[in-house]
Amino acid sequence: MRIVYLDDASRKNLLEDLLKRSPNQYGEYEQRVGEILKQVKEEGDQAVFAFTEKFDGAKIDASNIEVTKEEIEEAYTIVEPSLLDVIRKALVNIEAYHAKQKQYSWFDSTPNGTILGQKVTPLARVGVYVPGGKAAYPSSVLMNVMPAKVAGVEEIIMATPCNKEGKVTPATLVAAKEAGVDRIFKVGGAQAIASLAYGTETIPKVDKIVGPGNIYVALAKKAVYGHVSIDSIAGPSEILVLADETANPRFVAADLLSQAEHDELASAILVTTSKELAEKVSKEVDSFVEKLSRKKIITASLENYGYILLADSMDQAIEVANEIASEHLEIVTKDAFTVMTKIKNAGAIFIGEYSSEPLGDYFAGPNHVLPTNGTAKFFSPLSVDDFIKKSSIISYSKEALEPIHKDIISFANAEELTAHANSIRVRFEEQ
Repeated sequence: MRIVYLDDASRKNLLEDLLKRSPNQYGEYEQRVGEILKQVKEEGDQAVFAFTEKFDGAKIDASNIEVTKEEIEEAYTIVEPSLLDVIRKALVNIEAYHAKQKQYSWFDSTPNGTILGQKVTPLARVGVYVPGGKAAYPSSVLMNVMPAKVAGVEEIIMATPCNKEGKVTPATLVAAKEAGVDRIFKVGGAQAIASLAYGTETIPKVDKIVGPGNIYVALAKKAVYGHVSIDSIAGPSEILVLADETANPRFVAADLLSQAEHDELASAILVTTSKELAEKVSKEVDSFVEKLSRKKIITASLENYGYILLADSMDQAIEVANEIASEHLEIVTKDAFTVMTKIKNAGAIFIGEYSSEPLGDYFAGPNHVLPTNGTAKFFSPLSVDDFIKKSSIISYSKEALEPIHKDIISFANAEELTAHANSIRVRFEEQ
């Protein structure tokens, strides 16, 4: 891996380089995505079937687009019992973590007759997109579905690509069943997002679409926002490891590669104050790459967006970490919890050498759907909050309104909204 000394110029170049990974930088795809969305909106099922055959090589129609009970049962016979056991254990942790996020309606009253409150209502129907391209992600099923279940969403619809034989990855089906998905459709890409956003003869329209995907999925979600809600526009995966001389270079190298294997645009960055650690990590990375199955993808990722950054001080290292605002941030320093208090921007923070990123991906419980491309500066991980909506409750008696009604009238008149003022005034005309 390349080793770069941190200064103003290298920081600027790095940040500009990382921004190139954003889905917002791929305008040449937007026209293609727009055409797909338009066709699905106008033609419904027929467009979905045609695009599925074109892009996935599968002949899908109204009779087989929805996954059947029998297909799910078949998936259970294929998936290894050990994997099923792990899925169930992970679900326990994921549900327990998200249960702590649940919000409830509340009301406050006063003796003079005011009632103020907030009504919390789960979304009625949510669409979950699950990729099926370079890798299958049953873990994404669990992470996207479980907070929706905890929130109380009435119906969860899943869309995921099938293979040329019209089959969905068995592990994905099993994870969906275990998590509580209601219906599953064999459709991927931008056409899947369009069908969930607009609805077709077969696929119902949803209120919100969540889940990661390729550039076509990301741009499609961006385009349909407003017709439906979305979680975020996810970019390529990324990890930043903040380490000092106490870190284990072999552990650090392994953790960097855990994200580099996602795709060629993934980013893996080490920021350290130790030149010795930097050199050792670089050697360990080279050694690991030769042994790993996704060598080609990893190599491209490291060449494109892999960096080892040498900082003059831990304060400078922390400052850079906050600027990058990584999806995953590991802190491997002698005073890791103190460093953590200075971190302002990160999707998920992993503390200590035994808290590696895959722990969060699969098992610990916190959600692994995280903000990318610097959006951790203003976005949060997927949570129960993403699957609810809030309504304000306001109730005043005449006795409560009377002392303040002239103030409201005055405010409305100041804004030249006389009908607003009148709406209050008519209630006290006899006075």
